[in-house]
Amino acid sequence: MYKKISAVILISMALATGCKKDPGVQYPKDQYLANNYPSNMEALNSTLTPAYSNLRDQYLFGFTLLPKMLANCTHHADANYTDGDWKGFINTTTLTSGNGFISMNFLALGAGVKNANVALEAADFYEKNYAKKGDQPNIDYIRGQAYFLRAYYYFWMENLYGEDYLVNPGAGDTLGVPLFTKSAKLLAETQRPRAGIQSVWNQVISDLQTSATLLKGKVWGADEVGRVNEWAAKSLLGKVYVFRKSYDKALPVLQDVINNSGKSLMPYTKYRDAFIGITANEFNEESIFELNVDQDSKGGYGVFSGAANATTINGLIWPPYALGDDGTEGSSIAMGYGGNDGLHDRNVERFGYSLGSFTLVDNPKFNSSQPASYTNPAKVMDPVYKAKAMAARTNQTVDPRLYVNCFQPWLDSVKLDGQNWRPVSRPNYIFGDADIATKLGWNFRKYAPVFNSILNVGPADGANIYLLRLADVYLLYAEASIKSGDNATGLEYLNKVRRRAYNLPVNTPSAIDYKTITDATPAAASGDPVLGHNPLYYERWAELFNEGHWWFDICRWHLGATEAAYFKTTRTVAGQLTWDDKAYAWPLPITELNANPALQGKNNPGY
Repeated sequence: MYKKISAVILISMALATGCKKDPGVQYPKDQYLANNYPSNMEALNSTLTPAYSNLRDQYLFGFTLLPKMLANCTHHADANYTDGDWKGFINTTTLTSGNGFISMNFLALGAGVKNANVALEAADFYEKNYAKKGDQPNIDYIRGQAYFLRAYYYFWMENLYGEDYLVNPGAGDTLGVPLFTKSAKLLAETQRPRAGIQSVWNQVISDLQTSATLLKGKVWGADEVGRVNEWAAKSLLGKVYVFRKSYDKALPVLQDVINNSGKSLMPYTKYRDAFIGITANEFNEESIFELNVDQDSKGGYGVFSGAANATTINGLIWPPYALGDDGTEGSSIAMGYGGNDGLHDRNVERFGYSLGSFTLVDNPKFNSSQPASYTNPAKVMDPVYKAKAMAARTNQTVDPRLYVNCFQPWLDSVKLDGQNWRPVSRPNYIFGDADIATKLGWNFRKYAPVFNSILNVGPADGANIYLLRLADVYLLYAEASIKSGDNATGLEYLNKVRRRAYNLPVNTPSAIDYKTITDATPAAASGDPVLGHNPLYYERWAELFNEGHWWFDICRWHLGATEAAYFKTTRTVAGQLTWDDKAYAWPLPITELNANPALQGKNNPGY
């Protein structure tokens, strides 16, 4: 989200500058005055606000999508919920059309499409009725942003709800999502049937091509740095081509971004702390499209408070834990709402960490004349284990991205009170488990609160969210190269991303480089059948961990069954996790099926 026009969620355009009304007529204050709005460039520009601000909807990147839906589908998280909405994503065999998260996510994505359409129509209206000499470039820039945003919402909607990734689809299994290229004015216009898959992707591709053309060469000022530009459009276009297996089209588009966007992989020193809310790292040299997040809950429950422009609250659900006031892990304190989403242990092993769990021993420095506390704990991590863990980190025998994405108990620290550092702890909820001796108990770090408990300042995140960044473009370019038979180029771009992770020169061959497309990865140590000998898969998993991308990769590569086998079980699933191929396409929500006769009988297979 960009700072300038995302500051206010548009509630009433009827009061905008240039709107005139007869004092004897009362206009509805929540509707456009279609006869004269927008009548100036400032008002036209404001029509983009809902399309951008909708990204922070509580059922998109504001809250539910990342920590509740995607983190549990991918088992990055291990949630402690058994209600139907959560369980549908923890164990996707139980996903149904009645799932409340599904319903609201589908609605929020549709609202984004609608808002983009409104901005496009406003541009047409202004150009026809009020445009002045010299306005055309700015009108086109507004259109370019709106086309990108419409494509972005449809990209998500089609990947989640279209039949694109069905296994062995039948002749009739080619349904996408309903396609709207104009805002509906009447109820009948809202009741569209599902478009064909190819029709949806053709529209997305057309929108992105148009966006890139309209935004070509546009450089935004510092106060508008978060607006999309031609490189965002081309990056997403290249991603679409890769997802559609049109590698010949993907390669030149992605190469254009790599060679001409001016973007580069940020150095490791910045990358290490690029996801935890340090303002100096925002909108950096690697960022292509970034959602601006200001730590302001507007005095309430973040995006649920009802206050305009309240911030995201993902960190409430996956917070790290700090050592308790009495210096024990059993009384550890969550930096948000504890007990919801914990990091699944198997992710730690996947990064190549093979030391297992640890025991606590008497603290040789314990001051018995003082009360036990987090600065004076009676028990500490076994120092022999701690030395091995520090050596693994220092010697990079473990993928360094483990420490970008996750906190290690006792070795890492957080500021629970916003001032004093205290050790990270294993979550208190694991200490009632029978298998506590095997629990690793690491915590989320990427997009988690680090510098204060977000309960102390109101539910509020501080870290911007990367929606597109250059590392993703490199990995997509690697994939397109490998799938086109050019393994050498593909490996080089996988290795560029890997070298950065190991704090090595990005463009210089190194000892840690993959030599073949089936080389062992750090995940091989855990016997990982999915990522152990697939550098392409592993690099996308490790580099983009907990950023909302891995679910798309699971679906397009049909990894659901093997992922379930790798993660084995979860906190709320007794026994082995199972998988049902129906989950490669989420169900259309029952609310949509009931409201739209054109969708009845057209749900995805298995629902």
